[in-house]
Amino acid sequence: MRNYDLSPLYRSTIGFDRLFSLLDQHSGIESAAPTYPPYNIERTGENAYRITVAVAGFADHELSIETRENTLTVRGSKETPKGEGEKREVLYQGIAARAFERRFQLADHVSATGATTQNGLLHIDLVREVPEAAKPRTLEINKVGKTLDSVVQPIAKQAA
Repeated sequence: MRNYDLSPLYRSTIGFDRLFSLLDQHSGIESAAPTYPPYNIERTGENAYRITVAVAGFADHELSIETRENTLTVRGSKETPKGEGEKREVLYQGIAARAFERRFQLADHVSATGATTQNGLLHIDLVREVPEAAKPRTLEINKVGKTLDSVVQPIAKQAA
Protein backbone atom coordinates (compact mmCIF):
# COMPACT_ATOMS: atom_id res chain seq x y z
CA MET A 1 0.00 0.00 0.00
CA ARG A 2 1.33 3.40 -0.96
CA ASN A 3 1.31 6.28 1.48
CA TYR A 4 1.98 9.83 0.39
CA ASP A 5 2.68 12.73 2.71
CA LEU A 6 0.70 15.68 1.37
CA SER A 7 1.58 18.05 4.22
CA PRO A 8 4.13 20.07 2.14
CA LEU A 9 1.38 20.77 -0.38
CA TYR A 10 -0.99 21.95 2.35
CA ARG A 11 1.58 24.58 3.36
CA SER A 12 2.04 26.03 -0.12
CA THR A 13 -1.42 25.86 -1.68
CA ILE A 14 -4.72 27.55 -0.97
CA GLY A 15 -8.14 26.16 -1.78
CA PHE A 16 -7.11 22.65 -2.82
CA ASP A 17 -8.45 20.93 0.31
CA ARG A 18 -11.09 19.05 -1.69
CA LEU A 19 -8.46 17.72 -4.10
CA PHE A 20 -6.25 16.47 -1.27
CA SER A 21 -9.16 14.77 0.48
CA LEU A 22 -10.04 13.00 -2.80
CA LEU A 23 -6.44 11.81 -3.09
CA ASP A 24 -6.56 10.52 0.47
CA GLN A 25 -9.84 8.68 -0.17
CA HIS A 26 -8.75 6.99 -3.38
CA SER A 27 -5.13 6.18 -2.69
CA GLY A 28 -4.47 2.45 -2.70
CA ILE A 29 -8.06 1.43 -3.43
CA GLU A 30 -7.67 0.56 -7.12
CA SER A 31 -8.15 -3.17 -6.52
CA ALA A 32 -11.37 -2.67 -4.55
CA ALA A 33 -12.96 -0.40 -7.17
CA PRO A 34 -16.03 -1.82 -8.90
CA THR A 35 -15.51 -2.98 -12.48
CA TYR A 36 -19.14 -3.37 -13.55
CA PRO A 37 -20.37 -1.85 -15.78
CA PRO A 38 -17.40 -0.88 -17.92
CA TYR A 39 -17.14 2.76 -19.00
CA ASN A 40 -15.10 5.25 -21.04
CA ILE A 41 -14.36 8.90 -20.34
CA GLU A 42 -13.64 11.02 -23.43
CA ARG A 43 -12.73 14.62 -24.05
CA THR A 44 -14.94 15.81 -26.92
CA GLY A 45 -13.90 19.48 -26.90
CA GLU A 46 -11.88 22.03 -25.01
CA ASN A 47 -14.49 22.18 -22.21
CA ALA A 48 -16.67 19.20 -23.16
CA TYR A 49 -16.52 15.60 -21.96
CA ARG A 50 -18.51 12.41 -22.47
CA ILE A 51 -18.90 9.41 -20.20
CA THR A 52 -20.01 6.24 -21.97
CA VAL A 53 -21.31 3.37 -19.82
CA ALA A 54 -22.05 -0.12 -21.20
CA VAL A 55 -25.64 -0.84 -20.14
CA ALA A 56 -26.56 -3.71 -22.45
CA GLY A 57 -29.86 -5.29 -21.46
CA PHE A 58 -31.15 -2.28 -19.50
CA ALA A 59 -34.13 -0.29 -20.73
CA ASP A 60 -34.17 3.51 -20.41
CA HIS A 61 -36.67 3.40 -17.53
CA GLU A 62 -34.37 1.03 -15.59
CA LEU A 63 -31.53 3.60 -15.56
CA SER A 64 -31.22 6.75 -13.49
CA ILE A 65 -28.67 9.57 -13.52
CA GLU A 66 -28.28 12.00 -10.62
CA THR A 67 -25.86 14.86 -9.95
CA ARG A 68 -25.28 16.15 -6.46
CA GLU A 69 -22.35 18.15 -5.02
CA ASN A 70 -19.78 17.41 -7.73
CA THR A 71 -20.76 13.74 -7.91
CA LEU A 72 -22.47 12.09 -10.87
CA THR A 73 -24.24 8.84 -9.97
CA VAL A 74 -25.47 6.35 -12.57
CA ARG A 75 -27.77 3.58 -11.32
CA GLY A 76 -29.32 0.61 -13.06
CA SER A 77 -31.76 -1.90 -11.65
CA LYS A 78 -33.24 -4.70 -13.72
CA GLU A 79 -36.96 -5.28 -13.33
CA THR A 80 -38.15 -8.84 -13.71
CA PRO A 81 -41.60 -9.02 -15.28
CA LYS A 82 -44.20 -10.53 -12.97
CA GLY A 83 -44.97 -14.15 -13.71
CA GLU A 84 -42.20 -14.60 -16.28
CA GLY A 85 -39.46 -15.35 -13.74
CA GLU A 86 -40.95 -18.77 -12.98
CA LYS A 87 -41.46 -19.81 -16.63
CA ARG A 88 -37.91 -19.20 -17.86
CA GLU A 89 -35.04 -21.54 -17.27
CA VAL A 90 -31.63 -20.03 -17.99
CA LEU A 91 -29.17 -22.67 -19.12
CA TYR A 92 -26.20 -20.29 -19.34
CA GLN A 93 -26.09 -16.65 -18.21
CA GLY A 94 -23.19 -14.71 -19.73
CA ILE A 95 -24.93 -11.34 -19.86
CA ALA A 96 -24.78 -9.64 -16.50
CA ALA A 97 -28.09 -8.09 -15.57
CA ARG A 98 -27.34 -7.22 -11.97
CA ALA A 99 -28.09 -3.87 -10.40
CA PHE A 100 -25.26 -1.38 -10.32
CA GLU A 101 -24.30 2.04 -9.05
CA ARG A 102 -21.35 3.89 -10.53
CA ARG A 103 -20.12 7.23 -9.14
CA PHE A 104 -17.95 9.81 -10.89
CA GLN A 105 -16.33 12.77 -9.14
CA LEU A 106 -16.78 15.96 -11.15
CA ALA A 107 -14.43 18.93 -11.02
CA ASP A 108 -15.70 22.34 -10.01
CA HIS A 109 -17.94 24.01 -12.62
CA VAL A 110 -18.53 20.73 -14.53
CA SER A 111 -22.17 19.82 -15.06
CA ALA A 112 -24.12 17.20 -17.00
CA THR A 113 -25.98 18.58 -20.01
CA GLY A 114 -27.70 15.50 -21.41
CA ALA A 115 -27.84 11.74 -21.71
CA THR A 116 -28.72 9.36 -24.55
CA THR A 117 -28.75 5.61 -25.08
CA GLN A 118 -27.65 3.98 -28.31
CA ASN A 119 -26.70 0.38 -29.10
CA GLY A 120 -26.51 -0.66 -25.44
CA LEU A 121 -24.38 2.33 -24.42
CA LEU A 122 -25.40 5.21 -22.17
CA HIS A 123 -23.75 8.49 -23.22
CA ILE A 124 -23.62 11.31 -20.66
CA ASP A 125 -22.44 14.68 -21.95
CA LEU A 126 -20.65 17.02 -19.56
CA VAL A 127 -19.48 20.61 -19.96
CA ARG A 128 -17.19 22.83 -17.91
CA GLU A 129 -18.62 26.34 -17.60
CA VAL A 130 -16.31 28.63 -15.67
CA PRO A 131 -18.27 31.60 -14.28
CA GLU A 132 -17.10 35.11 -15.09
CA ALA A 133 -16.05 35.67 -11.46
CA ALA A 134 -13.61 32.74 -11.68
CA LYS A 135 -12.06 33.73 -15.02
CA PRO A 136 -8.70 35.51 -15.07
CA ARG A 137 -8.78 39.29 -14.94
CA THR A 138 -6.19 42.02 -15.10
CA LEU A 139 -5.59 44.67 -12.50
CA GLU A 140 -4.45 48.20 -13.22
CA ILE A 141 -1.13 49.10 -11.68
CA ASN A 142 -1.27 52.55 -10.06
CA LYS A 143 1.56 55.02 -10.61
CA VAL A 144 3.72 56.09 -7.69
CA GLY A 145 2.13 59.11 -6.02
CA LYS A 146 -1.34 58.24 -7.29
CA THR A 147 -3.25 57.30 -4.18
CA LEU A 148 -6.51 55.52 -3.74
CA ASP A 149 -8.17 58.81 -2.64
CA SER A 150 -7.32 60.46 -5.95
CA VAL A 151 -9.10 57.63 -7.78
CA VAL A 152 -12.11 57.38 -5.45
CA GLN A 153 -12.90 61.14 -5.15
CA PRO A 154 -13.65 61.71 -8.88
CA ILE A 155 -15.86 58.63 -8.88
CA ALA A 156 -17.74 59.85 -5.81
CA LYS A 157 -18.26 63.31 -7.42
CA GLN A 158 -19.68 61.68 -10.58
CA ALA A 159 -22.14 59.64 -8.53
CA ALA A 160 -23.41 62.71 -6.62
